[in-house]
Order: sequence, then C-alpha cells, then structure tokens
Amino acid sequence: MARATGGFTDLRQVDAGVLNVGYVDAGPPDGDAVILLHGWPYDIHSFADVMPLLTAAGQRVVVPYLRGYGTTRFLSDDTVRNGEPAAMGLDLIALMDALNIGTAKLAGFDWGARTADVVAALWPERCRGLVSVSGYLIDGQKSGTVPLPPKAEFAWWYQYYFATERGREGYDKNRRDFAKLIWRTASPQWAFDDAAFDRSAAAFDNPDHVDIVIHNYRWRLALADGEPQYEEIEERLAAKPKITVPSISLEGDANGAPHLDPTVYGKQFAGPYEHRTVGGGVGHNLPQEAPQAFADAVLEV
Repeated sequence: MARATGGFTDLRQVDAGVLNVGYVDAGPPDGDAVILLHGWPYDIHSFADVMPLLTAAGQRVVVPYLRGYGTTRFLSDDTVRNGEPAAMGLDLIALMDALNIGTAKLAGFDWGARTADVVAALWPERCRGLVSVSGYLIDGQKSGTVPLPPKAEFAWWYQYYFATERGREGYDKNRRDFAKLIWRTASPQWAFDDAAFDRSAAAFDNPDHVDIVIHNYRWRLALADGEPQYEEIEERLAAKPKITVPSISLEGDANGAPHLDPTVYGKQFAGPYEHRTVGGGVGHNLPQEAPQAFADAVLEV
C-alpha cells in the first residue's frame, strides 16, 4: 500500500513484528540496502535530502517511521507501548525480515542512532556498516541512575519533566511547541522554516506517540519497567558490547543536545572506525542540516 506524505510521494506499509510500519523505499530494488533511522522529536523527513544522494549512487534506501511516529501502528491494542532500546532494535530486525533484507548499512541520529548501534552490536551479521551521529549510544538502566555534573543534568531537563505526570500531560497538550523548542535548542544555528517543521510535526499526531516517548525516558531513569521478553537483550546491552562492523561516527560542531566527546566512546568501536566532526554550525539533526556529509559517510563506511 502506498500513500503520499510531505516530501515523500511513496509511503508504504508493512506488517513487521508487533507493528505495521510506515516506510519509504526508494532506489533500485536490487541495490545495496541502506536503512535510515530518525530520532526524537523528528521524523523520516530528516532524510529527505539524503535519500536522493544515496539512490543516485545506486543504493536501495529504506526510511521507516519508528514506533510511535507517523503511520506506524501497533497491530494489537494489547501490546505494551514500550520505548526501551531492545524493543526498537527488534523492530528493526523485524522490518528487515519483512522486507527480505538480509544485511544493510544502518545510519541514524538520536533514537535512530541508538537503534542502529543496538543492531550493529548484537546482530553484526545484519549490518554491513554503521553511521551513528553522536557515536556509541548503548547503555543500561543502571548507568541512567548515576548522577551527572549539574551542567550535564541541566541539559537533560526534559527527561526529568517527563518523569512526572505533569510532564506527560504537558507534552501531550503541547507536542508541537515542545518539539520546536527542542529543535531550536538542539540545533541553535539551524534556520529551519515553518514548512519544514510542520512537515515533520505531523508525525507526532500518532496515537501512541506520547506513550512511547514517556516510556522511553522514564525507562532510562529506571522509573518504568521494561518487558520480560527483552530482559536478556537489555542485560547484554548494559554490558556495553563492542561494535565490530565498519563504523563512522558523526558530530555537528554546534550540537546543542546532550552528547559525549568522541574520545569517550571511540574505544567501543572495535572494527574499522573513523570519527568526523561536521562544521558550519551543524546541530543535532545532522542529516537534515548537512545531508551531503551524512550521505558521504553512508557511502564511504
């Protein structure tokens, strides 16, 4: 089934795992597969200018809406609206299986980078190469309970807001204003216009969006439980497994979102690895702000 959405004219739907996933699939069907993964509070349009650069190079490019975004829906009303990393990693594996993609390059930022990291670390046979904005983002609940220096805690203000019922209600009532604030603080030099924002903000109207976002951030602070079927995977992730596939980490020189210095996480990449800092006032939404640099990394990894 195909529908039009914003800058993408061929939005498809497929049952994959516990989800019916909305996704774009472009480029030659027999090309090497690339899967691009967005973060919060963004959507597939972060890759609108990356996709043509990759398809022109002969790549098959798949861009899915994550659970809780856009046209992606749960197949059952009874499924827990779970935002933990293991669940999202398995979402990606299920999507690859549903699309008969045995192996692909994985690239993303924010939640998308975390999801790509999870798959690259635990299922390296499914990942030909990795591009991860802000590098190694795998962690467990225990480390999320460790206090940070005040400046670092301040940068995570919304995580603590979401820990309250007032935060849940406030986010639900003000999704677009909240997202626009994050866009501006995470990318302080990015001069996006209302049309670009509105195109992505429609993805937050998903009926599961608030539940997924709140659970994701509460889970990180061990204020919300995960599900038993993911416990083994989360234990493996908490041990911070090395990533052995060829990898490139990217960082914008003006990223206003919380992020570590690459010297901190570089040791987690045990295979061929390179870090690139993208200059010119590039913030957190790196693929939308610097599509050529992002596409180059995907092609070269």
